[in-house]
Amino acid sequence: MTIRNKLTLQFAGIFALILILFSLVIYYFTSIYRQDDFFKRIEGRAYDTAAHVLEADEVSGKARRSNQIRYYQELPFEKVSIYRQDGSLHFSDGDGQLEVAPDMLERVRQEGMVQYTQEERQVVGMLYKDNEGEFIVFSSSVDAYSLRKLQHLKIILIVGFLGSMVVVLLAGWAFSREALRPITKVVGEVEKISASDLHLRLSNADGKDELSHLSQTFNKMLDRLEMAFEMQSTFVSNASHELRTPLTAMIGELEVALMKPREKEEYQRVLASTLEDARLLAELSNGLLQIAQASVDTSKIKLAHLRFDELLWMAHEQALKRHPGALFDIDFDNLPDDEDRLIVKGNDALLLIAIVNVLENAAKFSPKGEYSTVRLSADRREVVLQVTDKGVGIAPHDLRHVFVPFFRANNVRNITGHGIGLPLTESIIKLHKGSISIDSRVDEGTIVTLRLPQAIGLISAKNTF
Repeated sequence: MTIRNKLTLQFAGIFALILILFSLVIYYFTSIYRQDDFFKRIEGRAYDTAAHVLEADEVSGKARRSNQIRYYQELPFEKVSIYRQDGSLHFSDGDGQLEVAPDMLERVRQEGMVQYTQEERQVVGMLYKDNEGEFIVFSSSVDAYSLRKLQHLKIILIVGFLGSMVVVLLAGWAFSREALRPITKVVGEVEKISASDLHLRLSNADGKDELSHLSQTFNKMLDRLEMAFEMQSTFVSNASHELRTPLTAMIGELEVALMKPREKEEYQRVLASTLEDARLLAELSNGLLQIAQASVDTSKIKLAHLRFDELLWMAHEQALKRHPGALFDIDFDNLPDDEDRLIVKGNDALLLIAIVNVLENAAKFSPKGEYSTVRLSADRREVVLQVTDKGVGIAPHDLRHVFVPFFRANNVRNITGHGIGLPLTESIIKLHKGSISIDSRVDEGTIVTLRLPQAIGLISAKNTF
C-alpha cells in the first residue's frame, strides 16, 4: 500500500471516529432530553387526572371547570389508572394498554414516585393524597411525534456520516497527494541519479522544512559519494600505473635477457635491475599493508601514552637515514611549560610512520640545500606539528586528491615516490582521532599540519583516583 493511500485511510479513519462519537453524543443526549421532557408531561397529566377525578367534590365550580379542561388535553395513546391503597382499581381511562403489577404498586407506596417504560410507552406512577385517603395514580403515554423525530435524526446522522465519509475520502486523497508532491518530486529526481550522473543534485534544498533538510542531507551524501567515486577512479588508474611500470620493466628485461646467451656481466646487470624493480614492488606492497593496518578498528591496536616530542626526534633520525642530504630546522620555541601537554595516546609505530612520511615528503620536494621547518607546539587541547617546505607546491585542483592512494600531481612525476605517504598519514591520524590539513602554493611550498588530542585530561583523571 502506498503512503498516499495510507494517509488517506488514516485521515478518513480519524475523521470517521470523531464523526461517529459526535453523532452518538448528539443522538444520546437528544434521546435522554426527549424522554425526561415527556416524563414531566406525563407526570403533569397524572396530577391533572387526579385533581379532576378525586377532587371534583372538594373544589369550587370554577376550579372544577379548570381541572376538567386540563384533563381533556390528552397525550397520544394515553392511559390513566387510579388505584386505592388496597390495590383495587378506582378509575381508568384511555385506549392504551397499561399493565400494572402488584410489586409496582408496592414500589410506588415506598418511593412516592416511579418512572419506567414498557416498550415505547412511558409510565409515571405516583402517590396522591386526598381527603378520602391515599391513591396511587399511573399515567402513561407514547411520545409518537418525538420518537418519529428521533428516528429521522438517526437517519440524518447515518446519511450525513456516509456522505461525509465520501467527501473525506476524496479530500483526504487530494490532501495526501498534495502533501506528498514534494516527496514524489524528490523520488523522481533521485531515480535520475546513477553512478554516471553523481553530479546531479536535488532541487528542493533551499527551504527550512523537513523535506528541504532531507534534500540537503541527501545532497551532502551525493557530494561524498561523488568524491569517493572520483577517488576510487583515481586510485585505480594511478595504482595500476604504479604497479604496471615495475612489472613491465621486469618482464621486458627478462625477455630480452632470454632471447640469446649473454655475458656474465649482462646477466648481473639484468638481475640488479630486476632486483631494483622487485624492491619497488615490495615498497608498494608494504605501503598498501600499512594503509590497511591504519584502517582497522582502534580496539585492535595497542595504545599507550607517548611524548610527541620524543616521537618527533625518532622520526627525524629515520628521515635523515633515508635522505642523508635532507635539512630540517626543528623549532621547539613554542613548547608549553607543562610537558604533560605534549603527551598523546596512540600507537608509537603508527604515529612514527605518519611523522616520517610528512618529513620525507618535505625532504623530497624541497630544493637541494633548502631547510624544511618543523615546528612543534600545543594549544589548549591538541598537540600541533607543522612541517613547512619550500618545494614545488601543489596546484589547487590537485589538493583534493592528495589523500588518494597512488595519486601524484603532474608537477612531481619526475620525483621518486608512489603516492602512498599522505594517504597513509591521514589514515593513521584519523585513527588517533586527530586531523591533517595541507596548505600549498605552486612554486612557493607546502605546509602540512598534524593535530592530535592531548592525553593530559586522561592522565589527570587517572592520577586523581
